[in-house]
Amino acid sequence: MKKEIKVHSLAETKMFASKLAPLLTPPDVITLEGDLGAGKTAFTQALAKALGIQRTVSSPTFTIMKQYEGNYPFNHLDVYRLAGSDEDLGWDEIFYGDAITVVEWAHLIEEDLPAERLEIRITRDGENRRTITLLPKGKRYEKLCGELQI
Repeated sequence: MKKEIKVHSLAETKMFASKLAPLLTPPDVITLEGDLGAGKTAFTQALAKALGIQRTVSSPTFTIMKQYEGNYPFNHLDVYRLAGSDEDLGWDEIFYGDAITVVEWAHLIEEDLPAERLEIRITRDGENRRTITLLPKGKRYEKLCGELQI
C-alpha cells in the first residue's frame, strides 16, 4: 500500500515527521531515499525532535552512524560512503536492537536491510515542494501507514 504526501515547505515536511514519530517503537527501521538537498536530514531532525531527542541531530556522513537518547534510543545512519563495501558493521545489532533506526541512502546496503521496514522516498517537485512516498514493507508498516493521519 503505497502512500504519497505532497508538502509545500520545510515546515510541512517537519510536520509530517512529527505525525509519524508517535507511531514508532523499537526496533522500527525507516529507510530514506532522495537526491542531495531533498530533505532527508531535515526530516530526520524533525522525527528525532518528536521522539524527545534534545541534542542537535546532524548528518553522520563521516561517522556512518550517530546514536541519540530520547523517548527511545535512536540510530541515524548515512551509508553513502559505504557504496561498494561488503563490510558488515553489525547490522543485526543495529536493525534488531532496542532503537528506532533511520538509514539515509539505504539502497547502498539493500542486502543488509531487514525485509520489514518503512521506505520513504523524498522527491523534489520544485524549490520548496516535495512528494514524500511511503512504501511499507511488511504488515507492521502497512498498519502504521494506515494509522498515519495526514
